[in-house]
Amino acid sequence: MVEITEDLLLGGRVRLVQPERGHRAGTDAVLLAASAPVKAGDVVVDVGAATGAVGLMAATRAKGACYVFVERDPDLAELCRRNCQDNGLDGRIAVADLLDRNARLAVGLMPESADLVLTNPPFLEEGQARISPNRIRAAAHALPAGGLEAWLKACAGLLKPKGRLVLIHRADRTSECLRIVDRWFGGLELRFVHPSADRPAIRLLLAGVKGSKAPLTILPPLILNGPDGRFTPQADALHRGEADLL
Repeated sequence: MVEITEDLLLGGRVRLVQPERGHRAGTDAVLLAASAPVKAGDVVVDVGAATGAVGLMAATRAKGACYVFVERDPDLAELCRRNCQDNGLDGRIAVADLLDRNARLAVGLMPESADLVLTNPPFLEEGQARISPNRIRAAAHALPAGGLEAWLKACAGLLKPKGRLVLIHRADRTSECLRIVDRWFGGLELRFVHPSADRPAIRLLLAGVKGSKAPLTILPPLILNGPDGRFTPQADALHRGEADLL
């Protein structure tokens, strides 16, 4: 039996049950949700949803959108289903391996059906680092070799023409992310996330429009912590759900 905790996100606006150990929702999920340009009537797909934190937080700002949560681990998917119920969201849970086209189709993930895809892909690929012995953490953090390209290609396939992709990833994989998404997306907007003003970026937030030919824009960086080690006012407002990155 996996031990779970009950946590509050966005200043208590989102209640989340999640495993006590393994991959847990945190700042990455907050920043991805804060970068989501959701409009009423949109079909929004949270890819690699785990317990649903990103989609649930995005839903607090946009009413009237349809949310689909894609997660391959059935235990996490069940927690995601519970979280949707607890937060009053009528979200659809699709239990499938994103990298398996037949599995996607079997659960109704049709090509070109989404207006917006939000994703926090696993950061590592086989052979890049030691993989955690924790099953849930390993699945959340690692893809097969070449998996990032396959993951983002699948995300692109889910989007309608002119649909939008927003992803968060490690800053040291910027060149790879740009190389891959440039095949299907334009109008790219890139923002780096720094732990403090005097330290290198640790994350990137990257958004793009499927089929667009518009050029790349570098957005102002986000600084998470001030000299005192506390959240900057902007980072604090983002974690409280009182600001966004749109």
